[in-house]
Amino acid sequence: MTSMEMAPPRGPAELCPQQTAGKPRLRRWEASRYLRDRHGIELAVSTLAKLACLGGGPPFQKAGRVPLYPVDLLDAWATARLGRIVHSTSEDGHA
Repeated sequence: MTSMEMAPPRGPAELCPQQTAGKPRLRRWEASRYLRDRHGIELAVSTLAKLACLGGGPPFQKAGRVPLYPVDLLDAWATARLGRIVHSTSEDGHA
């Protein structure tokens, strides 16, 4: 490999935002990283898998056995999960 070539990512820790840019669907580990980097929502890959079984997680499609998360639906799910913006704790209904 020359100095100009970059090795492909070997796992979730090496995913760069440029590698998910433009992808219409993300694998589960990519979705976990995307939610963290884009929305600040930290969900482990195992938690996404559990939510896929129990419900309540982001919607996904399957390509054979591989779950794929459409980026636009990840964004919509994250926005709904985050709730509204407040200026103080007294506004959110929790004391």
